[in-house]
Amino acid sequence: MTLERKIASSFSLDDATWLRHANPWSVWSRNTALPLLVLAAWSRTWIGWWWLVPFGLAVLWVWLNPRVFPRPASTDNWASRAVLGERVWLDRKRIPIPPQHRLVPHLLSGVAALGAAITIWGVVELALWPTILGSILVYAGKLWFLDRMVWLYEDAASSSDEYRSWLY
Repeated sequence: MTLERKIASSFSLDDATWLRHANPWSVWSRNTALPLLVLAAWSRTWIGWWWLVPFGLAVLWVWLNPRVFPRPASTDNWASRAVLGERVWLDRKRIPIPPQHRLVPHLLSGVAALGAAITIWGVVELALWPTILGSILVYAGKLWFLDRMVWLYEDAASSSDEYRSWLY
């Protein structure tokens, strides 16, 4: 099982939840997760162990986000296609993806992971510049990854009735 599949499994994303997550409000509001987590962890210097409360709420938001928005009226938009592409990416063992989509998503996930490590280090050390730099790398890697997922979805949907049926 791939790391991405394990992460998706931890969120218990079934077909209905994936569809709700394809709502653009879910996609765009999910970008609030990193600043909320960073701010909550940084707040340990201001509020002591109480930082665990805002941190727990931020983690709860990460889990709730794909569930709180309704099914989108249409999946014919960039954000929805990005989520549909993520589903295709996770399903790549069952339905192989085109060769041009096999390497770059791994590299972009690596950029985001490096950024996450730098961000964590910055937060632990209470160092502003590593926290900002790491966060920029997380967002650059993730948003570029999502853009690649749009491309992947469009290529996959052109050859799969199942994937094409997700677009409405």
